[in-house]
Amino acid sequence: MYSLATCPVCVNARRELAEAGTAYEDRVLDGRPDHQAEVLRLTGQRTVPVFVRDGRVTIGLHGEKG
Repeated sequence: MYSLATCPVCVNARRELAEAGTAYEDRVLDGRPDHQAEVLRLTGQRTVPVFVRDGRVTIGLHGEKG
């Protein structure tokens, strides 16, 4: 998951993933230009959260954006 530390949607995504017992790597964009560049390359957008599952890019926990 690519996220921002205080993004309300990202906070909710973390909570939902934890409640579901889903393992994930959280790449927080705050202060990380490399992660910011990855999101832009993957999505063409500057929005979070972004998930990459089995090579498929999804914007938003439930694919509600993008």
